[in-house]
Amino acid sequence: MLSLHILLLLSACAKLVIGGTVERQGSSCVVHASEDGSDDAPAILEAFDACGSDGQILLQDPLYHIESVMDTTGLNNVIVDITGTMLWGTNITYWRANGLELGYLNMTTAWRFGGDNVTFNGHGVGTFDGNGQLWYDFTKGVSNLPGRPISLMVTNTTSSHFDGIRFVQSQFWTMAIKNSVDVLFENIWINSTSNSSQPARNTDGVDVFFSDRITMRNWTVTGGDDNISMKANSTNILIQDCTFHGGLGVAIGSIGQYEGVFERIENVTAERITALKSRYAGYIKTWTGEVNGVPPNGGGGGLGYAKNITFRDFVLENVTDSVARITQCTSFNGVTVDCNTSLFQISDITWGPMTGSISSGTLAAMQCSRAAPCPGIEFVDFEEIETSGKRTISCSNIVDPEGFQCS
Repeated sequence: MLSLHILLLLSACAKLVIGGTVERQGSSCVVHASEDGSDDAPAILEAFDACGSDGQILLQDPLYHIESVMDTTGLNNVIVDITGTMLWGTNITYWRANGLELGYLNMTTAWRFGGDNVTFNGHGVGTFDGNGQLWYDFTKGVSNLPGRPISLMVTNTTSSHFDGIRFVQSQFWTMAIKNSVDVLFENIWINSTSNSSQPARNTDGVDVFFSDRITMRNWTVTGGDDNISMKANSTNILIQDCTFHGGLGVAIGSIGQYEGVFERIENVTAERITALKSRYAGYIKTWTGEVNGVPPNGGGGGLGYAKNITFRDFVLENVTDSVARITQCTSFNGVTVDCNTSLFQISDITWGPMTGSISSGTLAAMQCSRAAPCPGIEFVDFEEIETSGKRTISCSNIVDPEGFQCS
């Protein structure tokens, strides 16, 4: 009988889940991963709670399993140091039901992160692995599937630095930056590609909202959508020394999705960019003036402007569509729309100088709304760009084009 009790006790102990642990050394918290592959998120949250002010959080084990959402905001004067891999779990039902609100476009995130004077170091090896293939196969190409989480949302962050972080197979957008000021993101490496017949749709590298004085430097982005995107109320943005493999290039928008809401994108410079088989170098997209459905896949009728945008010193290699693109005809609900209804004003946009090649005969395709024609559109030194034959520049509602003539 005693032997039976011992066996039952041993069996019960074997079923205990040993989660991650935190070793605190003064103001430093070292997170040790679980030994059985169970959820390490509680231990990571414990470390941020204990050392998230005037402290340091170290994630140096080879692999951490993330099976639940993380909210680490209100940080102050903290260093986050990661040299291991964080692997997000595969419970799609959980993630769709429990994502943390982005607070815009009815979207959610798996990790909400923010604070003042934060340094987040990945040393070129610290990795976010979103297990994205599971999501690409699950969504089957459906755009903006509800509950599909953004890997990392940086929010309410000031005077901070993110350096040397790797992202692979992001679940949805890799990053969202919101309500942040004076933040540098550099040496960021992103690769979200599908190995099945299903596309890695909506795998933007980053989307920026309601933020000022954000710098993105030395990024390498491979994905199935916008490589870097500026959305509502992005101002004084600098994008430098990046390499794009595929994707759609640098996006301004989409914007104008909320009826009657005034938003802007202003003072954005993208320079020294290498675009390898991307769809565009840089493009601008707004919703129409008509309202059809609700975000994320519907909307329209928004107000505001995008101005003082510069795309310069790009090197292009077989860009697949065109160098420059403007459309004020966005509507994802599949309805017939009037593309001349948007009141969102686009002005003072410069493309060039640029060199390299595109694999089409269309240098630019620019459709501005008749309700708000586009002044101040300029091309600089497009002569160095090789095309597949024609050099078409199609235009509608462009006011006094500079440096080019519409075909």
